[in-house]
Amino acid sequence: MTQAPAPAPMSFGMAIATALGKYADFGGRATRPEFWWFVLFAALVGSALGALNIATGNGVFAIGSSLASVWSVVVLLPTLAVMVRRLRDAGREWGEVFWLLVPIAGLIVLAIHLSEPSKPDMTDKTAGAGV
Repeated sequence: MTQAPAPAPMSFGMAIATALGKYADFGGRATRPEFWWFVLFAALVGSALGALNIATGNGVFAIGSSLASVWSVVVLLPTLAVMVRRLRDAGREWGEVFWLLVPIAGLIVLAIHLSEPSKPDMTDKTAGAGV
């Protein structure tokens, strides 16, 4: 009996393309590399934009901060979508996204859940729930 070959690891560019291509797809699953590469990409772009503030003799023009704020709004939906898919892949429910509402500890708990390895697909989980 032979096993199916393991999927190729997801690269940085492939993870970004996948996450942005499924920007509003809350169904399915997302691997750890897909999620964490996308989070790194969003953070790097946000940081780079935030650094574009212009200092003059009259003060600082906060153009970089404004661009970083716009970037945060732009990537909000794709980030939530990839986070929900990653939670599902880790065997968790989508409602665990609400850990974000708990200051500090919620972010730590959510990061731990998002870092868990993939679990087998549990499609039969709701079969006997009578829903």
